[in-house]
Amino acid sequence: MRHALFPNSMKTDTIFYKLFQEFPNIFFELIGKPETNPNLYEFQSQEVKETSFRLDGIFSTLKSSPNEPIYFVEVQCYKDKLFYDRFLTSILLYFYQYQPSNSAWYAIVIFDERTNDVDFPQRLNSLKSPHLRCFYLDEMEDASSQSLGLRIIKLIVEGKQKAKESVRQLVNQARLEVSDAAIQRKILELIEAILVNKFPNLSREEIKEMLSLELIRGTRVYQELKEEAREEVKQEVKEEVKQEVKEEVKQEVKEEVKQEVKEEVKQEVKEEMIKKLLQRGMSIQEVAEIFELDVEVIRNLNQ
Repeated sequence: MRHALFPNSMKTDTIFYKLFQEFPNIFFELIGKPETNPNLYEFQSQEVKETSFRLDGIFSTLKSSPNEPIYFVEVQCYKDKLFYDRFLTSILLYFYQYQPSNSAWYAIVIFDERTNDVDFPQRLNSLKSPHLRCFYLDEMEDASSQSLGLRIIKLIVEGKQKAKESVRQLVNQARLEVSDAAIQRKILELIEAILVNKFPNLSREEIKEMLSLELIRGTRVYQELKEEAREEVKQEVKEEVKQEVKEEVKQEVKEEVKQEVKEEVKQEVKEEMIKKLLQRGMSIQEVAEIFELDVEVIRNLNQ
């Protein structure tokens, strides 16, 4: 049974994976070891060969730091009676296949809430202490007194109304504490991913409202909204340009027609004058010379 807040637990796993990969210090804060140097570790997802097991994430140490412990991380947002069997078996198979030199290791489980935890199998008690440590996000202390990283994690289990307030506080905190624009953008993208995963029925407009336009600048939602606006503006500009071109063409045609009419009128006036001169007795030759026209043209007009 999947938890109602997380209709897609795979997406939640992905969020945590991205969170710990981008900001490994948040993981060490969560487990109560903020003094740990994250630069000594590499975070990755690891498949256990020839089995259907896959470890969500592993903080494995660099070769230069074999005395530091390995951390196996699993995010669990639904009930699974065989969870501990699968998780701990995966770890033992990992040891068998990859033979890490580290002597110390910890199995870290992050539950969205305690109700998704299950009974620990007694046959595995020898692995429980000191290796296993469980954390329940719904029991974390008030987020207002926590670091930026822990408050981002806390956002995952908060309700919609509380999340709205938390998002604004998180962004303000990020602005105050993080000076690097690229890192600020990554934090906003993580917050956006959490919102989209928590509330899949939210429209982009509602997410925009929760984050506010200025806060989401640079995120996927902002880019989508910007693209929509670009298409709308493009259509409006196209219509405006069409109208402008139409007016220009109209004016140009008007000038051409005016010139044509002018020429036609001049021709008509000239023909009238020729006919009158001929009627008064002037010869065809004389009229042709006056208007510098061919004699045949005058003769045709006289018919």
